[in-house]
Order: sequence, then C-alpha cells, then structure tokens
Amino acid sequence: MVFGMPVLALPANGVVLQIGFGSNKPPYVFEAERRGLELDIVVEAARRAGMEVKPFFAPMERLQSMLQQGRLDGIATTNPYSGLHAYFSQPYLEYHNVAVALAQRQLTIRDINDLQRYSISSFQRARQLLGPAFAAMASANTRYREEGDQIIRNRLLYAGRVDVIVGDWRIISHFTQEISAEQGRLPPVTAYPLFGPTPYQMAFRYPWQRDNFDRGLALLRQSGAYREIEARYDTQPAPKLP
Repeated sequence: MVFGMPVLALPANGVVLQIGFGSNKPPYVFEAERRGLELDIVVEAARRAGMEVKPFFAPMERLQSMLQQGRLDGIATTNPYSGLHAYFSQPYLEYHNVAVALAQRQLTIRDINDLQRYSISSFQRARQLLGPAFAAMASANTRYREEGDQIIRNRLLYAGRVDVIVGDWRIISHFTQEISAEQGRLPPVTAYPLFGPTPYQMAFRYPWQRDNFDRGLALLRQSGAYREIEARYDTQPAPKLP
C-alpha cells in the first residue's frame, strides 16, 4: 500500500482528480470524444461524491508508472493483480475477455494452457491483469506480445501475422467493424471464452480518494443512472460457451 493522507475521508467538494484512462478503446473509451461506457461511469461516480475528473489518456504501462510517480491521482481499468501499490476501489465494471482466431484455422483451444502453442497479441498489461495462469503462459510463450493501441491486434489477426488475439469482446468487435469499413468484408472468427468476467477497479494514490469514489459509485448504482449509462452504448454481448 502507498502511505498517503492518514484521513479516511475528506470533504470532496471542489476536489479535482487527474485520472488516467487507457488509450482509445471503444465502446469503453472514445478518446477523441472524451466519453465512453467506462469513462462516463467513472466521471459520474466521482461527481456524485463531489469530485471532478480530468481524464488523461495514455497506454496502460505509462499510466501505471505515472501513478506510482505521483503524477496522477488514479487510474482506471486495473485490479490488484496489477501489482500496483495503491488503494483499490470497489469493482465498477466487468470486461469479458476472450481469445479470438480466424475460423478457417480451426484451432483447438480448450484452456489458457493451449495458448502456449500459438502466437498471441493481447492488450497492454494483460499478463498482470488476467490472472496467474495467463501470466505463466505469457512468460513462457516467446511469441506473446502486447499492444498499446488495441486496433493493432485486430489488424495483426486479419493480416495472418498472429494466430490468436486476446482482449475484451466488445473492443475486438468494435475495431473489427472499423477495419471492415476500410477493407470490406472480413473472414469470420471463432471466439474462445477462456476467461470469466474480469472485474476492474480504480487505483488511487490515497485512501480518502478511494473511499469517496466508492461512495459515489454506490449512489450512481442506487439512482439507476448506472444502467442508463450502460444503455447509452450499443455494446456487444460476450460470446457464450457452446
């Protein structure tokens, strides 16, 4: 834990927080428009606790370093697996991560260990965030890589430069639609739901920031506004096991 202010809760009125969000990853973060499913939830939860969020966008590796250096008040889309020395909020959103391959390859992927046989492109810090089994696979797989710009994964898959990509199904689906609009119809894919839902939390420098955010998040859920934010975005449901 980072030792910050010894106070568990401070008056939040007038507090401005510099919060880091991962680079463009629709529908969660539309960076150019400064909105998205995840961004809206974090901003509105903080607002209900009397705090203003100033978003800062960068790849996750950079965000983690900036938080540890004290250059940000908090970062989104993380959890204790990250190894961060920070104060973690209650989970505020679930991602649904899957492995995806071109259907024509007919790959046999029954569990995370099977990924060891293939070249993999995933999102930045996936090896820290997707649990010990995935971390072990990533460390042992010399053909494993991570991308700061998540659309690169999709481009690598459709170009045949990697066997499998790993990431949230909604993000992968969104970028597939973008690439299809550029290139025309793309070959079908198979999604392998190897992971349970991944709950994500905020990581804050100080406990009073975390406590106030949790309070605002509870108010957001109780008011029904959380469901309204979800309905605002046309999201793709996660694929189900056959």
